[in-house]
Amino acid sequence: MSSKYSDVKLHINGKWRDAIATETLDVINPATEGVIGTVALARTPDLDEALEAANSAFRSWKSVSAFDRYNLMRKAAALLRERADQIAGIMTLEQGKPIAESKIEVAVGADRIDWMAEEARRAYGRIIPPRTEGVYQLVVKEPVGPVAAFTPWNFPINQAVQKISAAVAAGCSVVLKGPEEAPASTAALINAFVDAGIPDGVLNLVFGIPAEISDYLIPHPIIRKITFTGSTAVGKQLAAKAGEHMKLVTMELGGHAPAIVFEDADIDVALNVLSANKFRNAGQVCIAPTRFLVHENLYEQFVDGFTKIAEELPVGDGSDPETKMGPLAHDRRLEAMEGFVSDAVAKGANIRTGGQRVGNKGYFFQPTVLTDVSTDTRIMNEEPFGPLAPITPFQDFDEVMEEANRLSYGLAAYAYTRSTKTAEAAGAALESGIVSINHHGAALVETPFGGIKDSGYGREGGLEGLECYLHPKFTTQAN
Repeated sequence: MSSKYSDVKLHINGKWRDAIATETLDVINPATEGVIGTVALARTPDLDEALEAANSAFRSWKSVSAFDRYNLMRKAAALLRERADQIAGIMTLEQGKPIAESKIEVAVGADRIDWMAEEARRAYGRIIPPRTEGVYQLVVKEPVGPVAAFTPWNFPINQAVQKISAAVAAGCSVVLKGPEEAPASTAALINAFVDAGIPDGVLNLVFGIPAEISDYLIPHPIIRKITFTGSTAVGKQLAAKAGEHMKLVTMELGGHAPAIVFEDADIDVALNVLSANKFRNAGQVCIAPTRFLVHENLYEQFVDGFTKIAEELPVGDGSDPETKMGPLAHDRRLEAMEGFVSDAVAKGANIRTGGQRVGNKGYFFQPTVLTDVSTDTRIMNEEPFGPLAPITPFQDFDEVMEEANRLSYGLAAYAYTRSTKTAEAAGAALESGIVSINHHGAALVETPFGGIKDSGYGREGGLEGLECYLHPKFTTQAN
């Protein structure tokens, strides 16, 4: 199917349209640095229309039965699957990831819609036995109201669909601020819902200057819930603003996942799974393994194996089916990678492979392995969000757990061991919202996704993801 890129418009109250002021932003292909299209830039008048549309639509959408919402959402999922090849091609053009990864993202997006559609049909309340005869005590679950959702560029469909599918299934309306770097993928997701018949105003899509849009939407009285995926620094600012106005909040923020390889681990499994997930989407994944902590008796073997994988990884334009790692999403990420590497080297780290930009066209960076990395380096303390793998040896369980839990992040953590006792101890000791042992089992549609500490609060996915868009109402009645 064709993957021709079209300029991206706003979607407000059931209509695709230009911004009122007709302003646009350029969309860049990160593999070529060429402009491939534009995206409409919303200002306050556009946001006012989107807010009013969401408010009006919520009044009727909340009364639509869960079964009818389910039927509509299943149609949207089917349309997304039918269009998967075309949407994947567009995603690779604007975001850069290999076409195989883009196809998986679209397929998983459809699965997420299906899951939440099913889950909403089972959002049961309950009857609480009374203390007094003739009293009825009921708990019912109601949608929280219009939602302001903010999603990033690294997974332009997956991040948006997490929020949209849960909100819509619960009976909420949405104003989604999509990613300006990868807008057409998100627009394609919205269009699947539109073509499935979602009522005007239930889903509204805007793009623009992030701070300007968040400053307007978060305190607005129509918005009842905020959901954000992005950096910890920005998330704290938005959460504080939401708190000033007593808005419900879900924050899915940054991570710095430890990946622990114990002495008795299956080293081949650890190498294959961890390297695949380190370099997926060029490392631009919040749950990517980031600090590799390897037992000293396996250390050199692991470093050699990981280095070999990194050196042999095909890096190039994501539209080439042979490519296994595409470019970074924009030039800012290139500068960040160079900064992390130079800081580590200045503090004594060794580059086993990589460490540099690839060529001078496109935002490509070499898969990089670093050793002898001290804990005072930036890469051991700040989320790198790129294809950098610092590998450090450890001696015993207590030592590695201290390092694994040292940072304020707590999104994901990984461990590899053949010992059931060690696996249970690691699972209990790791301070993280997600712990995956001997495989990469995070972010499945039926499981909760989210972190603790500075990695945020609230959950997406699973039944917990739906509950974030419902509030319990208790009614007690005496005869």
